[in-house]
Amino acid sequence: MKRREFIQKTAVAGAGLALGGRAVYAQDNLLLQNKKVLFVWGGWKGHEPGKCRDIFVPWMRQMGAEVIVSDSLDAYTDKALMDSLDFIVQVWTMGQIKKEQEKGLLKAVKRGVGLAGWHGGLCDSFRNNTEYQFMTGGQWVAHPGGVVDYTVNIIDQNDPVTAGLKDFAMHSEQYYMHVDPNVKVLAATTFNGDHAAWIDGAVVPTVWKKYYGKGRVFYTSLGHVAADFKVPEALTIMERGILWAAESKYSAMEKWLQPVYGK
Repeated sequence: MKRREFIQKTAVAGAGLALGGRAVYAQDNLLLQNKKVLFVWGGWKGHEPGKCRDIFVPWMRQMGAEVIVSDSLDAYTDKALMDSLDFIVQVWTMGQIKKEQEKGLLKAVKRGVGLAGWHGGLCDSFRNNTEYQFMTGGQWVAHPGGVVDYTVNIIDQNDPVTAGLKDFAMHSEQYYMHVDPNVKVLAATTFNGDHAAWIDGAVVPTVWKKYYGKGRVFYTSLGHVAADFKVPEALTIMERGILWAAESKYSAMEKWLQPVYGK
């Protein structure tokens, strides 16, 4: 699918969501039609993985995807299943992943299976696994003040995931992340010094995309609880991110390098 077509299709979907509906358009169905996805959920219950499952699984099915739902990381050890997938959505905060489970996940993404997730469900999943963090592109380390009011700033107005969106407000956990400097940052947030004076003015990525091997990886730190997705922009970003990850095996690899440091 050409980039212009992807922007047009996702922009239409975003417009429908901005009006408060979960509109599904015929042209958008093509992005997930006949795609096979594994939705893995579990871990810390405070992030409401079950409620979030019930937001995104019906939507993906309505969009034409075949969705396999698993509440066990053992799904990653099923070679036949992993070889058949187009992309994976993971919602699993904290906990531990066994060697063979991690191996199955890393191998699938490296060879081209897409991966998408949000908040602690993707980037605070397995704190002891550095190769996993290398794949996702970041790791949560703090949310100063807990649930606070903050602003999400759209950094990339041209990328299909954030095209047409404006800066917006959140009342949730503002994630302070340790981030791979070579991810493509689509949105970010600026911290004040109210709860940690030494980070006043720090700009931290909120939404990014990257590759691990041939696999597309999409992440947004939004989504502390299911109600966060009542914010239209937060929902639109996650759905568009899923659509982007779903094309991992079917679209040319995007080329970018955004090092923070000089040459």
